[in-house]
Amino acid sequence: MKKKYILSAILLLVGLASFAQELANFQAPKPIISPEIKGNEVSFRISQPYADTVKVLGSWMSKPSEAVLLKKDKSGLWSATIAKPASELYTYSFIVDGLSVNDGNNILMQRDGTRYLSVLLIPGEATANYFEAGKRGNLSQVWYDSPTIGVNRRMFVYTPYGYETSKDKYPVLYLLHGAGGDEDAWSTMGRTRQIMDNLIEKGLAKPMLVVMPNGNPGQQAAKTTMLPEKTYDRADPKFADLYVNSIVNDIVPYIEKNFKVIANPKSRAIAGLSMGAGHTIRVTNLNPGFFQYICPLSNGIRMPDDKSKAEYNQQFQGLKKAGYKLYFLACGDTDFLIEPARLLDKTLTDNGLKHTFFVNSGGHTWANWRIYLNNFAPLLFK
Repeated sequence: MKKKYILSAILLLVGLASFAQELANFQAPKPIISPEIKGNEVSFRISQPYADTVKVLGSWMSKPSEAVLLKKDKSGLWSATIAKPASELYTYSFIVDGLSVNDGNNILMQRDGTRYLSVLLIPGEATANYFEAGKRGNLSQVWYDSPTIGVNRRMFVYTPYGYETSKDKYPVLYLLHGAGGDEDAWSTMGRTRQIMDNLIEKGLAKPMLVVMPNGNPGQQAAKTTMLPEKTYDRADPKFADLYVNSIVNDIVPYIEKNFKVIANPKSRAIAGLSMGAGHTIRVTNLNPGFFQYICPLSNGIRMPDDKSKAEYNQQFQGLKKAGYKLYFLACGDTDFLIEPARLLDKTLTDNGLKHTFFVNSGGHTWANWRIYLNNFAPLLFK
């Protein structure tokens, strides 16, 4: 009998030992932290055991040849530590044997049209408003009917902290994206909600709604919805101002009917970057007095002939006569659209329209467009 007990005990110990070994085999591997900001350095890491070369390429670099080579350890983990770039929101990717891949260990991503990019957000004065504020507003995906375009479409709407419980009515900023973007661009790349939350919480900007529509009339919404798209011939006069007309005829009326907003020109602002700047200029020139705050960013006007010059002068005189509160023009000094912006500045001056021409360093980038939002939002509805 004793032998049976001893044998059972031995078998039990062997079983427990085997089970313990199995548990050890299934233990989670040590987490890979990437990117890791420590002091004045940033470290990048990626597991690629079978790769021959791995580099990291970031938007803080001036050219692709500056990509940093990572070193591989015995486990197949590649790593590199670089000097921390200046405070800003950057994007980056790993180049694995010539193939660009995102950082799978970084949960902070942004979408740029059809591209998804890993984000490196360096704390500092320049990015103070890019992090979460203490009191946060809401960002909603809103579907609305657009009779002008003839389809149900989507826009993003930011409502400030306290909107849902407040009895107040709010002014509205209509914020337009550039070519290649969609209704999500200003949120994911422009950090609009975070910027507005911080500005409002600090008392630098008035509480307001921010409406971000899709500026591509052929799209019902961003490509990620997988909805069918339609192609419009821009050369056809009947489609020339399709989206611009939908702003005034469809989007603004929907917002003023369905949200707690002040429905008059003094409480309407419109701004846009690049293509959206073109839309901003066009919609305000065609509808003088409809928006009292006008902010075209990183774009301007072109006058290929005397006819277009006369048309612009006539339109700007109409805008001057109707009246407005603010005309804020901004562009980077190395932006490829700086000359159209300068021409707009000159044309406004020649026609006697008071305005601000904000010129800073840099080009046609989100780094600048976030700066512009930080600068003109506090000027609205004052």
